[in-house]
Amino acid sequence: MIRRSDAIIKVMESVDEEDLVVSTTGMISRELFYNADRPANFYMLGSMGLASSLGLGLCLKNPMKKVFILEGDGSSLMSLGAIPLISACHPNNLIHVIFDNQCYESTGGQPSISVDVDISEIARASGYNVTCRITALEEIDHALYEYQNVDGPILLLIECNHESSHDVPRVSHTPVAIRDMFKGAFNQTY
Repeated sequence: MIRRSDAIIKVMESVDEEDLVVSTTGMISRELFYNADRPANFYMLGSMGLASSLGLGLCLKNPMKKVFILEGDGSSLMSLGAIPLISACHPNNLIHVIFDNQCYESTGGQPSISVDVDISEIARASGYNVTCRITALEEIDHALYEYQNVDGPILLLIECNHESSHDVPRVSHTPVAIRDMFKGAFNQTY
């Protein structure tokens, strides 16, 4: 199984300087902050399930920048209506990455229903242009390279293990600092 922190690092290696990244609350934001902090990352703090909706809004507001949404299976299932909404809006600049460890890790590891519900199939049925299930770390590079010039929305579902890496520090930026840094990155032209 893939370690989520390794997968986040691998995804971020494909993110360009001007690309925007929205990460869900909890361990995903913490691991992104620890491994690849940058002004163009928006760390959701305390708003589980809303990363995909925020990412969609950013895509629609600024169609010239790629937007990467990094969320877990629990977050995507919490706001499942966002997947068909994203598809209906056809944002060609959206790359939706779901790290599926089949649990709500940040709240104690309770099982999610992704054991029985295939989120990538929901995205495919909803009309995402690409859906890809990834089971090995090296497949991430391949998928991001293969789909780099393909219009979105694109969903990469990465099967991850349950890590319990709670020694990763919390995001130390204040919500106001996150907003201001991200706003600057959003408005910057390249």
